[in-house]
Amino acid sequence: MGALRAGALAFLLLLLLGCLLPRRGPLRLVSGREEIKAASRSSPQPMSPSDFLDKLMGRTSGYDARIRPNFKGPPVNVTCNIFINSFGSVTETTMDYRVNVFLRQQWNDPRLAYREYPDDSLDLDPSMLDSIWKPDLFFANEKGANFHEVTTDNKLLRIFKNGNVLYSIRLTLILSCPMDLKNFPMDIQTCTMQLESFGYTMNDLIFEWLEEQEAVQVAEGLTLPQFILRDEKDLGYCTKYYNTGKFTCIEVKFHLERQMGYYLIQMYIPSLLIVILSWVSFWINMDAAPARVGLGITTVLTMTTQSAGSRASLPKVSYVKAIDIWMAVCLLFVFAALLEYAAVNFVSRQHKEFMRLRRRQRRQRMEEELVRESRFYLRGYGLGHCLQPKDGAAEGPSIYSPPPAGMLLREGESLRRRYIDRAKRIDTISRAVFPFTFLVFNIFYWVVYKVLRSEDIHSVP
Repeated sequence: MGALRAGALAFLLLLLLGCLLPRRGPLRLVSGREEIKAASRSSPQPMSPSDFLDKLMGRTSGYDARIRPNFKGPPVNVTCNIFINSFGSVTETTMDYRVNVFLRQQWNDPRLAYREYPDDSLDLDPSMLDSIWKPDLFFANEKGANFHEVTTDNKLLRIFKNGNVLYSIRLTLILSCPMDLKNFPMDIQTCTMQLESFGYTMNDLIFEWLEEQEAVQVAEGLTLPQFILRDEKDLGYCTKYYNTGKFTCIEVKFHLERQMGYYLIQMYIPSLLIVILSWVSFWINMDAAPARVGLGITTVLTMTTQSAGSRASLPKVSYVKAIDIWMAVCLLFVFAALLEYAAVNFVSRQHKEFMRLRRRQRRQRMEEELVRESRFYLRGYGLGHCLQPKDGAAEGPSIYSPPPAGMLLREGESLRRRYIDRAKRIDTISRAVFPFTFLVFNIFYWVVYKVLRSEDIHSVP
């Protein structure tokens, strides 16, 4: 009996324990959830980006994009740098050049400093540019410009924790570049790019270049069709003074060295060959007048066309260019070769004129002798007083005997040979004088323009 009672008590204890354990589990879960809710209520939730931007520069922030940073205080320092994406054609007729750049400006706006957001910087949509203050930068020597909107606006806006603002934009510019073409096509041109403030004086805004190594960057592998962009780029200031105030301005100078390969192939070598071709007439027989005259006129006309073509792509400047001197001298040599044949032809025909003059003189002497003979015979018949001698005419008998025909032929042949030899001598001298003179001109021309003037240009800072 005692054993049965002990077993029953143990069974009842197990039932009581089984009933109590399930109830304690849900109680503990409910209490844990309540603790989590209480903790979430006590810790602050992170701010969403939209709420943060509204607080930073929205309508409720008190930010006014119409007022510059540090209003009524020190001027805003804007640091600029340029990345040259492409350097387009340089046009001599309009004296300008085309360039595609990334223009980057950086300044500090204390009103945009933040601490609520964890990121060190924020890259914002370009539409946010209308909500902040921006420098009124423009290009002082700009002729034309356009923005890029494919596929979206090529603009970048980045704000840093300390209030620094980075604004980058892609632009295609056509900028004025006054050129000195006296050494064309062996010239070096200096083209500038000026960045200036339009409305803010230096009391409110100052432009500065970034560090000299990073102020102007060039895309790797950038090439130009006719020029070489030299590595050195002069950075400086070009502060402008107007009657409206003193305005900040910075500039960069690009040095472009022209490559004359195109002009050497298209202008110099063809004109050189035309001049040499005109000398061929010195070896053509002087009796072949159609050949020599045709060759001379053809080379003159070709040289004239070549000279006009060299000036077609250049502005109408009043000073003389290097290529003008070359073309003028080549035209002079070609024209002189044509005149040389005119001189040869004239000298070779001089014997005919001389013989015609001799025949006229003989005819006059024969007439005078006939008159004298007639007077002599008339005096014999007592009629001499009817004829009065001409002034200077000698009286008395004189019988004129013309030279034999063979002697006249020999004399005419010797005269013809003498003048033909003189004409041939002119051709022989021209064969040496023309090439030698042109060679001297070439040495003088290339030494002056490729050596002396080139050194002067490189020495100019």
